[in-house]
Amino acid sequence: MPAPLETYRLYAIKYAHNERRSSANFLGGDAHDVPMPLDYFVWAVVGESRTFLVDTGFDAQVGAKRGRRITRPIEDGLAALGIAPHAVQDVILTHMHYDHAGNRDLFPAARYHLQDKEMAYCTGRCMCHRPIGHHFEPDDVAAMVHRVFDARVQFHDGDSSITPGLSVHRVGGHTQGMQVVRVHTRQGWMVLASDASHLYANMEQGRPFPAVDNVGDMLEGYARLYALADAPQWVIPGHDPEVLRRFAAGSREHEGWIARLDAPAL
Repeated sequence: MPAPLETYRLYAIKYAHNERRSSANFLGGDAHDVPMPLDYFVWAVVGESRTFLVDTGFDAQVGAKRGRRITRPIEDGLAALGIAPHAVQDVILTHMHYDHAGNRDLFPAARYHLQDKEMAYCTGRCMCHRPIGHHFEPDDVAAMVHRVFDARVQFHDGDSSITPGLSVHRVGGHTQGMQVVRVHTRQGWMVLASDASHLYANMEQGRPFPAVDNVGDMLEGYARLYALADAPQWVIPGHDPEVLRRFAAGSREHEGWIARLDAPAL
């Protein structure tokens, strides 16, 4: 008899911000070229028996190097939810870009979940090409190699169920091993798209983000996101400030910082 589905609480935690124009957010640019900033998030998936962190962000040093402003360190956001970094047992990395795979010393007890193809991608010949490799931090990649040898990485090949109520699905597009996370919540099945779609507009309008490994896979990925979720509004993009407007904070202290995604959309 299959195990019953676990129902998770789902949070988006903003940790950084970048001012930019819409022309930088669409492949081929944007004729309107209006302000269209990016927010940077990690996500907490909290269940009765197990808590998962989805992505690990970057720290202040990397933010300064890359011209991104830390708004609040991710450890502050986790603390606000009662999550101690040293106690986190499972980290799912959607991909290995610098803004999703940093803070490499913050989770000493965690097992990391990663797609086979992403590990091969970020340690292979593609990294010889500056337009691809500059999205990765070599120290983050080296840290992941060390975790492999420390038996702290669980690899996934395509679609994989981690628990009843949580699964990962490789969609590619943005990177070769880009994976999204499907989570069972009180609203039904929700999908953390991460950079499979940076913004609502990318997937809603079928306009790819310019940081892309395979345009066809990115476009096909948008359809996959919607197919995995119970409703379109339950697909959560990776960098859209609109997330904090569409979903309520759990408390007044969390406004503009932490959104409760499994609550009804505003």
